[in-house]
Amino acid sequence: MRGSSLRAVLSFAALGLLLGLPRAEQARAQDDPFARYMRTLGEQAVAQGVSRRTVDAIIPTLSFSQRVVDLDRDQPGGALNAPIPRFAPYQARHVDGARISRGRAKLAALRPMLARIEAQTGVPAAIMVAIWGHESNYGAYTGDFDLANSLATLAYDGRRRELFAGEFIAVLKMMDRGFPRAQLKGSWAGATGYPQFLPSVYIRLARDGDGDGRADIWRSEADALASIANYFVASGWRRGSPWGVKVAVPPSLNRAALRNRTTSPRCERVHDRHSMWKTMAEWRALGVVPIEQKGVREGEMASLLEPDGPTATAYLLTGNYRVILDYNCSNFYGLSVGLLADAVDR
Repeated sequence: MRGSSLRAVLSFAALGLLLGLPRAEQARAQDDPFARYMRTLGEQAVAQGVSRRTVDAIIPTLSFSQRVVDLDRDQPGGALNAPIPRFAPYQARHVDGARISRGRAKLAALRPMLARIEAQTGVPAAIMVAIWGHESNYGAYTGDFDLANSLATLAYDGRRRELFAGEFIAVLKMMDRGFPRAQLKGSWAGATGYPQFLPSVYIRLARDGDGDGRADIWRSEADALASIANYFVASGWRRGSPWGVKVAVPPSLNRAALRNRTTSPRCERVHDRHSMWKTMAEWRALGVVPIEQKGVREGEMASLLEPDGPTATAYLLTGNYRVILDYNCSNFYGLSVGLLADAVDR
């Protein structure tokens, strides 16, 4: 037996003795497949820089959660032949009066801080607030699942093992940074804090927005909003460019000639609904005219999206819309974030 594996077994057994478990229960724990996998995952965490102290404290306390697996299995499959629902009902639920009102109140109350972050990053204050509103209803609900246990369960389940094993190890790294396990709560899938970051995203992109030396996205609005803005910067947000604009489309537009002929490396079905890219000037020449003025430059590249078909509202979408999709790759999500930001900023 290799030294690291022997240490893991001895460490687990020693903890069993410390907790006063009967020897029969200790033996069953050693043979339990979940416990065995957790010990392996713990060794992977140590190899990636997590302290032995954290691993030894957390690994033996984990338990398999059937509820988490059931929630994961209950997610929409996204079959290629499944019909796409209408956007309008989704918009009504997510860009509603209450969310707009609360967003305007947050924008007004936090304006100096938001203006500072916007000046530093180029990400509009209203976009930061709209993400916050969508992800956690401005911090009203951030989830109550224990991240370590949920992510350990999903890693063991194996459907997306590489993803969730990495996120589990990232949680252990957060504990090494001093965040107590009781604070590390979130969704069943591991999203946490006001911006609902996955642990690995927190490790990469969370920022201290209030100057206290700590990026606390669970209690500090400044930290959460600075972290959202940093995520957008890292994803390629372009300063001074809007996310998109509502447009009027002439009935004569030849949509077949404008079909997107490229394949996206991710979220193919999402991007497949967009037209090919054209400049705003080229769209105007085709009769596609903005309904509102949002400072979209004539040379700006944009693609056309008609989420509810040719007779409903259409949008020309810039590269910054793709940055919103990087946060959550769904056209309904991207559009509703942009529309909420516009409504909050009025």
